[in-house]
Amino acid sequence: MATFEEQLVEQRTYLLRFARLQLRNDAWAEDVVSETLLAALAKPQAFGNRSQLKTWLVGILKHKVIDQIRSNAREVAAPDHGADDEGDELDRLVFKADGHFASPPGDWGDPQQTLQQSQFFKVLDACVERLPPALGRLFLMREWLELSCEEVCKELSLTPTNLYVQLHRARLRLRECLNIHWFGQQGG
Repeated sequence: MATFEEQLVEQRTYLLRFARLQLRNDAWAEDVVSETLLAALAKPQAFGNRSQLKTWLVGILKHKVIDQIRSNAREVAAPDHGADDEGDELDRLVFKADGHFASPPGDWGDPQQTLQQSQFFKVLDACVERLPPALGRLFLMREWLELSCEEVCKELSLTPTNLYVQLHRARLRLRECLNIHWFGQQGG
């Protein structure tokens, strides 16, 4: 059985990947992950095996990332590499001109059962990784870090309308990816 410290080291790569996606700065990502691991080492009794170690560490990391974003708001730059153009094409493939789905969404089965499958989260994580960097970042800021729309707009210099459009496109891409790689359906 691995020691607590060894278990922490095993989680470092995952934590670093998430921090890099959010911060777009390797030095800042290294800093927040180091701070997360140091916080965990400083108070191992706070873990208490009430959840998975990864879940506990991500909770700490979320706060460290938010603090880093807020303290370096003027320096964060995440260029959008054409996500608007790509999203329009995706919208045309998924929706008819009247705004309805071109084909109804596939049956995703029992959501409770799916959520209990840890493999699902690995596929979801891979799908989030495949999002264009700007879309992935704002999606994780809103849905995983649970920043308010106002905070995300401020941090990324977006209008609320643009944020909602970008979140919609990110969700469409995630839906498509999950349909292909988890639910086994091509298309939609």
